[in-house]
Amino acid sequence: MKIKQIYTGCLAQGAYYIESKGEVAIIDPLREVGPYMKRAANDKAKIKYIFETHFHADFVSGHVTLAKETGAAIIYGPNANPSFDAIIATDGQEFTVGDITIKVLHTPGHTMESSTFLLKDENGKDHAIFSGDTLFLGDVGRPDLAQKAADMTQEQLAGTLFDSLRNKIMPLADDVIVYPAHGAGSACGKNMMKETVDTLGNQKKMNYALRADMTREEFIKEVTDGLLPPPKYFPLNVKMNKEGYEDFDEVLERGTTALTPDAFEVAANETGAIVLDVRHQNDFVKGHIPRSIFIGLNGDFAPWVGALIADVDQSLLLVTPEGKEEEAITRLSRVGFDGTIGFLKGGFDAWKKAAKDYDTITSVPASEAVKTIAAKHTPVFDVRKETEFLSEHVKSAENTPLSSLNDYLAEFPEKETFFVHCAGGYRSVIAASILKSRGIHNLIDVAGGFAALKADGAEVTEYVCPTTL
Repeated sequence: MKIKQIYTGCLAQGAYYIESKGEVAIIDPLREVGPYMKRAANDKAKIKYIFETHFHADFVSGHVTLAKETGAAIIYGPNANPSFDAIIATDGQEFTVGDITIKVLHTPGHTMESSTFLLKDENGKDHAIFSGDTLFLGDVGRPDLAQKAADMTQEQLAGTLFDSLRNKIMPLADDVIVYPAHGAGSACGKNMMKETVDTLGNQKKMNYALRADMTREEFIKEVTDGLLPPPKYFPLNVKMNKEGYEDFDEVLERGTTALTPDAFEVAANETGAIVLDVRHQNDFVKGHIPRSIFIGLNGDFAPWVGALIADVDQSLLLVTPEGKEEEAITRLSRVGFDGTIGFLKGGFDAWKKAAKDYDTITSVPASEAVKTIAAKHTPVFDVRKETEFLSEHVKSAENTPLSSLNDYLAEFPEKETFFVHCAGGYRSVIAASILKSRGIHNLIDVAGGFAALKADGAEVTEYVCPTTL
């Protein structure tokens, strides 16, 4: 038996390859399925089953394409109703892969079709669970995403999740290995560990949601407390996972259309496409196509695209570092953005050589910003998350989180110069590009972000936990 976790850091997502006696099961595959097929070919094995823990919201799974390419059956747990052929398993149904068995444990709560897959080894011993978004390391799946589809409140879904954990997962032995669908950084949970594999016994000790003495009411309160609004692209990814989607190869072929600067400019003017610049933020600051949006490949690229562009049907034109076109299109497709219609041949250098207009962003070192803030009382806007801001922030700063920046546009000065910063410099340039695309140009980016501001002596306000006397 061979178990391989295939972890994609930018999505904080874990897919799984399980092989036994020449047969393979894939759990929650990514959109591009070539690597799974290549691995199976190297093992001289056949992909027999594709297990989906639920209809994913934060990425587009590769189940439909992989089934078409290999003939493998797609398997969901009870209550799933996809638009394509699939086996809708019953609770407790078992499937053999070589000399191992995979048992379906219906664990609704995150969604109503959510299921955990229990792997039994060749001796019939419980070996591991592939828990999807039901159980994470340090957390459990958020219960607010499926409210509309389930016609239930988040509290009702949380109660259902409580029952699933207590009745199906917690009775399993402590030495059972937990393989979750996501790790730290995913928007599908609140408090995930950075580790991606653990034992169930350790989770019973340290995961707040698995406390043995926890009441149903306590669970509901703790699991629903502090949930941020889900990214707007989540329902669109669910729809694609449920109804099917275009083959990735077709998306890639269309997206890798190389456009000269003239053709790129015409396409941008005539199609309504967003010009998405995925270079490093330092390069974007020095020069970029006017009104283009920066979201760099070196950061949490795909989740930020999903959160800020939101509409997966939006047409996109790419400005990339040389040779990074395919990577950008691949990562966009993982979250359902299949609308790339081409990229700028020769990159931004070609645009400049063609004598096309370009824009820049004023960016200054933190040391200069600190002096200016103190001397001139220049406004400061912090685009980090609210939790980061509350922990500590520049004393005079206003919090305008990047994820909801459009809600704060009226708060930015119309004429007065202001500073914008994040933690380290990535998100602030995204924010600056969005503001400039909306006609707000009187901004200065702080290179290095809050870390540099603090190091260079900015006056900082820290959160002080209240005490009870």
